[in-house]
Amino acid sequence: MSYENLAGRTAVVTGAASGIGEAVAVTLAAQGARVALLARRAERVQAVAEKILADGGQALAVGADVTDDASVTAAVARIHEAYGAVDLVVNNAGVMLSTPIDAARTDEWQRMIDTNVTGVLRITGAFAGDLTAAAAEGRAADLVNVSSVAAHLTGFPGFAVYGATKAAVTHLSALLRAEFGPLGVRVTNIEPGVTQTELAAHLDAGAQELVDGLVEASGALAAEDLADVVAYVTGLPRHVNLRQIMVLPTGQV
Repeated sequence: MSYENLAGRTAVVTGAASGIGEAVAVTLAAQGARVALLARRAERVQAVAEKILADGGQALAVGADVTDDASVTAAVARIHEAYGAVDLVVNNAGVMLSTPIDAARTDEWQRMIDTNVTGVLRITGAFAGDLTAAAAEGRAADLVNVSSVAAHLTGFPGFAVYGATKAAVTHLSALLRAEFGPLGVRVTNIEPGVTQTELAAHLDAGAQELVDGLVEASGALAAEDLADVVAYVTGLPRHVNLRQIMVLPTGQV
C-alpha cells in the first residue's frame, strides 16, 4: 500500500525493537521516510535497522531508554547529527505488567508510569521544537502517541495501573492538541485493541491466561495493521488531523 506525503520526511519511532514499533519503522521507511529507531535493546534495534537498509530504506538505530534523561538527550543529539531536525514522532515505547493493587508492587507501578507516561512526555518535549519548526515552514509535522483501549476498559483485574497510564496518554494527547494544533502540528492518539506483540511477555501465568482468552475469543491485530494506521494518518494532507483512533479486531467488543 502506498501513502502520500511520507517520502522525504524524518521520523523517530520509540520502542522500535519489536512489535508495533518495529512494524511502524519498517512501514515508514518503505514509504521513503528516514527513520530513527529508538529502543533499549540496542542489538535488536540494530538488526531492525539493518533489515530496513537491506530493503533500500534509510534507518538509524539508536540505543536509548525513554525513562532516562541523559539517554534521551544523547539520542536526540545523535539523531540531529545524522538526520537533522525531525518532523514525525511516534511514541510507541511501553510496558504492560499485571500488578494487583493489593500486592503493592510499587517498583512495577513506577516502571509503567516512567515508561508509558513520563517517557512519552520526555520524547515529546525533546522533539517539540523540531515539530513546531517544521510546521512553521509549511511542512507536515506529526506527533503520534500509541495508547490502548485499556484506557477505557474496566473489568480486568491486575491491570489497573497499566490502564491508568494509558488513560493518561489518551488524555495527554487531547490536551497537547491545544498546544500544538494552533502551531500546525498534528497530534494523533491511537488506541489498539488486542494485538499480537511482545507486550504480554512479562505477564504472570494468570494474566497471560486472560490475554490468551481474549485472543481466542476475538482474534488479534497484527503489528503491521497498526503500522498501516500510523502511515495513513501521517500521510494525509497536513490540514487533516485524525485526532483519535480506536483500532480493534473485528471480533473484539
